[in-house]
Amino acid sequence: MRKKLLIGLGFVLLTAAAALVYYYPTIQRLQHVIHLFDEDVIVSNFQNMEKTFDVSILNPSSKPLTFPKRLDYQQIKTFQYKDSTYNLSQYLDETNHEGFLILHKDTIVFEQYVNGLTPTTTHISWSMSKSVLATMLGVAHDNGLFQLDEPVTKYLPQFAGTGYDGVPIKHLLQMSSGVGFNEDYTDYNSDINRFGRMFATGGSFEEFAKSLKNERPSGTFCHYVSMDTQVLGILLAKITGQSLTEYAQKNLWNPMGMEDESQWVVDNTNSEMALGGLNMTMRDYAKLGQLYLHQGELNGQKIVSSDWIKAATTPDAPHLQPGNNGLSSHNYGYGFQWWIPEEDEGDFFAAGIYNQHIYVQPRKDLVMVKLTANHHFKTQGPVTKDVHIAMLKAMSKQFPDN
Repeated sequence: MRKKLLIGLGFVLLTAAAALVYYYPTIQRLQHVIHLFDEDVIVSNFQNMEKTFDVSILNPSSKPLTFPKRLDYQQIKTFQYKDSTYNLSQYLDETNHEGFLILHKDTIVFEQYVNGLTPTTTHISWSMSKSVLATMLGVAHDNGLFQLDEPVTKYLPQFAGTGYDGVPIKHLLQMSSGVGFNEDYTDYNSDINRFGRMFATGGSFEEFAKSLKNERPSGTFCHYVSMDTQVLGILLAKITGQSLTEYAQKNLWNPMGMEDESQWVVDNTNSEMALGGLNMTMRDYAKLGQLYLHQGELNGQKIVSSDWIKAATTPDAPHLQPGNNGLSSHNYGYGFQWWIPEEDEGDFFAAGIYNQHIYVQPRKDLVMVKLTANHHFKTQGPVTKDVHIAMLKAMSKQFPDN
């Protein structure tokens, strides 16, 4: 009897050990996601995403674009946001500033790396990935692979009966799908945090997107829904017959002259996290801004049409206009996955949570890139975005209009 008990106990222990070994990577990844934004590890995490999550690789271009340098920009001391004055140096320290790059007239006039970031360190983009994906869709649109007014379910019939059933592709690009979504990172049970835990435990991006429901008619209200971009990524893979990584490599990375390896976080089906999983170096982020600044041309090549660039950076409906807009859940304007500031002077920007920015000012021939691991974002949220935009605008005032 005792021998049987020992054998049984041994079997149970072996089974438990096997289960632990099998599920350990998932448990470890879930723990990493839960603590991804903790103050003591956030900087390291943002610079090392490829060491924790599965990624696909984007290789440097065989014809890299290297910007000339003239490091003569004198950094401002203070800046204003509403009625408050901020000491720039102190604010950067308090918000875990990592990198700053300013391109003026195609020349680097300011470049700074701190907190472990280097010129060849890749850094998570978060939602700046959305602006990259929109550019890839622009290339596909230029090649006649889809029309903006077509419903996404024409190409993705598996989304019939979901919140995306019949929604025009243009409305997804403009964050106006009508799909209900809570993007509050401070709410543990929000949709975006549920998405993060789903990903950590090995779920599928597509299956999560299919679980969402429609909340209002599409094309009537601008509400930020990160899954809109994920569906656009699924669409692009379907109409091109290529993974996002393959399509980006051929149509953006190679012709744009990307200098360094990039990585794209993928799920358990090897599908890229279109909504925010790109890791790139700061100089390569700057190239995306330069591409838009130069109306779709870069590195001696026409990459995407000027018509797409204009549409992507121009709010074209009442619910997309910047300012105090009752038809939008935020005060910024919106194009095709690009933001437009409240005082619309032709500026536009890509933005990611925890204060990642590519800010473009065509009238000044200026592109600014800011990489940050601002742990205060968890409690202060959108206010930190407003302050960062005020800071970037203040810094740009030292440059004359063209």
